[in-house]
Amino acid sequence: MVKVFGNRFNSMPNALTKILLGGGTRPSLRWMLVSWIGGFLGIFLIEQIGRMIDSGDRSSLFLIGSFGASAVLAYGAPQAPFSQPRNLIGGHCISALVGVTVYLLLGDNVMYACPFAVSLAIVAMQLTGTVHPPGGATALIAVIGGSTVHALGYWYVLCPVGLGACIMVGVAMVVNNLSGDKTRKYPIRPN
Repeated sequence: MVKVFGNRFNSMPNALTKILLGGGTRPSLRWMLVSWIGGFLGIFLIEQIGRMIDSGDRSSLFLIGSFGASAVLAYGAPQAPFSQPRNLIGGHCISALVGVTVYLLLGDNVMYACPFAVSLAIVAMQLTGTVHPPGGATALIAVIGGSTVHALGYWYVLCPVGLGACIMVGVAMVVNNLSGDKTRKYPIRPN
């Protein structure tokens, strides 16, 4: 058999495995279990409280997509600076405020409103020391979230964003601190 491509394909399974599974260390099963419990409880409670507050069609409004990314940070990487309460709550609320303001000023002109909302949210979070990467999505959702989100106006900042972020922080404090793992203390205390 003639080797047309040389030995390039011999290392392909190893390279593909490294790309898909990573080459670094993985957390323990216990760490992953606590992360799973936190992620489940955080999202579950936001959804359930959303139903209690408004039993109409808007209950799903509480499950904004950026909360999924926040769950990864708060429960999967609780020691990261972006995961801390100030960043999680502040980043979401400031970004929501920016996003609603941009939408009110530019309306449905998404060609400009979307990039303005995200880029201004980044700067606002940097200025306030509350950078939380999912906040960019929160600002974007304020612009592209549709009539249900737009009808809320600035209430979007408080509910669902502020309330949902506070629920996530509360769950993160309970789950991470009761895990029995000293490296999961939340929030971290600055030195």
